[in-house]
Amino acid sequence: MFKKIAGTKDILPEEVGLWQQIEGVSRRIFSLYNFKEIRTPIIEEKNLFFRSLGDTTEIVQKQMFEICHGEDHYCLRPEATASVVRAYLENNLDKQIGFIKLFYIGPMFRAERPQKGRLRQFHHIGVEAIGSLEPEIDIEIICLANSLLKAYGIDGFRLEINSLGCFEDKKKFVEVLREKLKPSLSELCSECQIRYQRNILRILDCKQDSCKQLLKDIPAGTDFLCSFCKTHFQTVISGLKAQQIPYFLSKFLVRGLDYYNRTVFEFKHPDLGPQQDALGAGGRYDSLVKQLGGEETGAVGFALGIERLLLVLNKKNWIPQKIPLVYLICLGENARKHGINLLAKLRENGITADTDFEHRSLKGALRKANDFSARYVLILGDDELKTNTITLKDMRDGNQQKVLLSEIVQVIKRLFDSENNNKTKD
Repeated sequence: MFKKIAGTKDILPEEVGLWQQIEGVSRRIFSLYNFKEIRTPIIEEKNLFFRSLGDTTEIVQKQMFEICHGEDHYCLRPEATASVVRAYLENNLDKQIGFIKLFYIGPMFRAERPQKGRLRQFHHIGVEAIGSLEPEIDIEIICLANSLLKAYGIDGFRLEINSLGCFEDKKKFVEVLREKLKPSLSELCSECQIRYQRNILRILDCKQDSCKQLLKDIPAGTDFLCSFCKTHFQTVISGLKAQQIPYFLSKFLVRGLDYYNRTVFEFKHPDLGPQQDALGAGGRYDSLVKQLGGEETGAVGFALGIERLLLVLNKKNWIPQKIPLVYLICLGENARKHGINLLAKLRENGITADTDFEHRSLKGALRKANDFSARYVLILGDDELKTNTITLKDMRDGNQQKVLLSEIVQVIKRLFDSENNNKTKD
């Protein structure tokens, strides 16, 4: 028997309703902020991510699912930002629209060791606002992420924020960091010794206590911001205060991708544990559009991990809305022939309907209807066919009545309309 690949998950029918609700809530919130959906391929040219993420990042070094087909080198997308920017440029949205606000929902892929909240195929809900350098869009993006988490009914999360400054600011900070850590290089963990050479800022994100201790007296990157970046960050902070969004300044927050600059942020939750506690994260990437062939363009975005959201959701508040089902039981060959047409009429009139495809006994078919939580059952047998009627059974109170076959669709519609009206009054 075949089994799923480690780090992947089957989303079964009883779970899909919750996923659909989360996606539905997300789309509703995105519409309030006037974000438009974009859907990009899950397979891209490998070099797209080498160019955008940086060849020293852990994603490119260790986590890419690569596909070689002849001389072509592809990969499954490890994140969506580069794909969205590629689509923005390839489809000339930069020239046709300019500033644009986009959202996406879909799977991403990383070849890493599976653990709680970290899978090889995972799903992101994310946004990208491309075409503005203004700090006000940073504020809106963070407010949007905060609104989404609240709309999901998640509480207890923590917003951490920092500024990396422009690339000149980052360069100054990297030089200071390299000088400060050089005497203690041998005391860093083996991973951070590699990071020291390849991407020293990633050391700030290390979870090892020994490395944290060495970083204790490291100055904050915000100490090296130029006047423009300092004003930009102060405006963002002021905007969060005005929106009454609690935040914590974190000098160790750097994010792991080369394209980030200025504002970076993470939404963390203690229920995810100390190692992988981010519900989602994002920030500014003002050089990425140019790196991928466009003009210098301001951009900012974030992504939330759906699997991580599910780990902290109060699922009692997420009861999937059940669509009322009419279950048709046909007793005998003749009834089954008529049943095909009746099912079609029910569905044509917007009534969710199903039938027994296993030719059970009446008792067995009623049990199956009950398993499906059917609202009404229709029973059609030889006796009903002789009188052009059908038996209508209410599965809540067990009452039954005979209804003319020619009128059954209208009768069921009236029953459902009456129930919906009563719900509205309640």
